[in-house]
Amino acid sequence: MARRALILVEGHRSIGPLYVNAARRLGLHPITLSADPARYDYLVAAESLEAVRVDTGDLDALIRECSRLRASYDIAGIVGLSGDDESIYATAAKLCQYFDVPGPNPASIERCCDKFSQRRLLEEAGVPIPAYRLAANAADVENSAAEIGLPVIVKPAAGTGSGGVRLCRNMDELAEHTIYLLGEKDLWRSSPRLLIEEFAHGQQYSVNTMGNEVIAVGEVEFYGPPNFVVCNSMYPAILDDYKYRIIEDASLSCLDSLDLGWGPANIELRWTKRGPVIIEVNPRLPGWTTPQLIELAYGVDPIAEHLNLAMGQEWDFRRRHSHTAAARFLVPERDGVLDWIEGDSLAASIPGVAEIRLYAESKSPIVRKGDFRDTIGHVIAVGASRAETEAILLRAIGLIGWSITPFPTLGE
Repeated sequence: MARRALILVEGHRSIGPLYVNAARRLGLHPITLSADPARYDYLVAAESLEAVRVDTGDLDALIRECSRLRASYDIAGIVGLSGDDESIYATAAKLCQYFDVPGPNPASIERCCDKFSQRRLLEEAGVPIPAYRLAANAADVENSAAEIGLPVIVKPAAGTGSGGVRLCRNMDELAEHTIYLLGEKDLWRSSPRLLIEEFAHGQQYSVNTMGNEVIAVGEVEFYGPPNFVVCNSMYPAILDDYKYRIIEDASLSCLDSLDLGWGPANIELRWTKRGPVIIEVNPRLPGWTTPQLIELAYGVDPIAEHLNLAMGQEWDFRRRHSHTAAARFLVPERDGVLDWIEGDSLAASIPGVAEIRLYAESKSPIVRKGDFRDTIGHVIAVGASRAETEAILLRAIGLIGWSITPFPTLGE
């Protein structure tokens, strides 16, 4: 009998290893197809992991490679993974369709990954969203901001990880950020497409779904504007029954209007004076620490259940326990050279600390981008209550320190 394989299209620096480990626990042989496998440390570090170099932007090349693999393996499922290119998820869905394995509707994924198309579909369905405009140049941006009213959010119409997202509170900030985005040639495969949106004031929540069900709702906090760098994430969110029901209804309306009735999705929303306002819908599991937080809080592994779904098997999100899990992200206060970072080993010994990861090493340059790349580490804690978890986090964070020497200025 041929060995059962899971095809992973591309990789993911934070949750890629979790998918590999979950596949192995389910008796699958994970095979990563990547344009550059060396991008992912976990593929380089583990000699036992199989990775194939192939142009993942070329569907025909992927079909040929999967056909070759099918001669040696029983392909049990195909899953897309990417932290910076959401088109991979649509490509993986097309592969699922071609090889007749379970997967989402490729057209739905493509529409969802285009934030402007997503906005239009949500608006047509009556889902509450911020006022928005699409802009292609500086004049469009200025006119759109005038129509909506400052402050506004300005961001690319496609992308992940809050890349290029900024709150513009006045015309100077608007002009500065517009010039920056229009000058970022790597963002644009064709002509520039910027979204200008009303800023929704209120607590942000992260809603995680599988199929047509809400499986978890967490709270998200950011460091101060104008950028949106996550500083804290906690599951479950503290919500009364009324708020939870309203958030659940709004989230399911998103799935229905975007035709995302298969697989995982992540919905970001803010609770405002008019109730929930949808910020963004992502047709995938979120990266970073979210899958771990869900498992620690509820006793359910969302990645393993996603793979069960991808194999055409039953998935089970019945909660095994009810804890509070949270992640605190370490963000430097300035650019420069990281002289040292320490205290992680001592903090890891605190009861309730589930994980500590440092992303930066001593003597490495720190250049803040205003998005997820600014973080240099995280601490995950779990406790029986919110208060207990917060106390564990505070104690652990207090033991970790670092020093940054600013870059020399001109003339020094």
